[in-house]
Amino acid sequence: MENKKGFADRFDWTLAFIILLFLIISLLAISSAQTTGQYATNFVFKQLFWYGVGVVIIAMAMFFEPEQYKKLSWPIYGTGVFLLFLLFILPGSLEIVAERNHAKSWFHLPFGIGSIQPAEFMKTFYILGLARLITIHHEKNLIKTVKTDLILLVKIGVTLIIPLAFILKQPDLGTSLVFLAITAALIIVAGITWKIILPIFLGGIGMGGLLLWMAVYMQDFLVNVFGFDPYQSARIYSWLDPYSYANDEGMHLITSLNAIGSGEIFGKGYGERIVYVPENHTDFIFAVIGEEYGFVGASIVVSLYFLLIFHLTKITLQLKDAYSTYVSAGIIAMITFHVFENIGMTIQLLPITGIPLPFISYGGSSLMGNMLAIGLVFSMKFHHRTYMFAKNEDD
Repeated sequence: MENKKGFADRFDWTLAFIILLFLIISLLAISSAQTTGQYATNFVFKQLFWYGVGVVIIAMAMFFEPEQYKKLSWPIYGTGVFLLFLLFILPGSLEIVAERNHAKSWFHLPFGIGSIQPAEFMKTFYILGLARLITIHHEKNLIKTVKTDLILLVKIGVTLIIPLAFILKQPDLGTSLVFLAITAALIIVAGITWKIILPIFLGGIGMGGLLLWMAVYMQDFLVNVFGFDPYQSARIYSWLDPYSYANDEGMHLITSLNAIGSGEIFGKGYGERIVYVPENHTDFIFAVIGEEYGFVGASIVVSLYFLLIFHLTKITLQLKDAYSTYVSAGIIAMITFHVFENIGMTIQLLPITGIPLPFISYGGSSLMGNMLAIGLVFSMKFHHRTYMFAKNEDD
């Protein structure tokens, strides 16, 4: 079925307006965060530049149709894995490789542009590959059984473990958790029987609880046996009791809590912050919003994320082909987890993992990765009517 509507009718203006609101919030928050003078760089203009690049990425993403993404999913996935592999084998002493906060996760870009983090793009590449894997599996196994579901689960596990191993080696625990969240969401959406996934999910929860306990009481065991870095354990016990480590590991969380709490209901106003929070233009941008705009301003930001997730969910339910549905569901899971983890770590609900706040925190790689994901949603909404009856086109 061909879509006879023009560009203006097919373009998602609501989603574009939501992204525009995030741009405004991001520039306001970053410009205020810079008054601390932690860095000499003007991150407002750089963020605006990356948003401009993001718009180009969205336009390029819309150029391709869902069926083309389906065909290119594995080459795109493979490209992301190759970039992670390069980071793994290249020594940190090379100028092309950047190492920050104990993690070798970035490539330096020439001409002073900055650096790029392949893992941020790999999240979306992984979603594309996983969506194709699930779609093809269901097309080949029209009758679902426990056996076919187990086979699908093994396929998903293999697809996950390859990029996850490289990212854990960097090490980047926060990004690794995002991959796990995406995987869990798509396993549920894929319709795998609860007879299989319920024991796995319960086992995963139990393992997570055990690791938290070991991070507090058996730190040497985790370091010596499993190769955990000591700073990762420090993030756990400083999260549970930050005031006992106020001069080192717990300082960041304490300043974030003080900043958000001091904003009270209506905040102190733009540029009127008193509490100094390190890296407040990136991972802790929510602390700036909470202090300057209070509970009301923070609630507006959270509500905007709810609106974004609601709109993306609405689009997902409108999509007619399975592949596009899985891709969109994976993107929803990725953004939702990012928001929950970032805001949660600033208010001591979750441990600090270094995950940025989508579309608001400064960061070229994070913003471009999220804009690529949103670009896929734009594309699938723009083209989806053409593929209303294309479910069996590959048969």
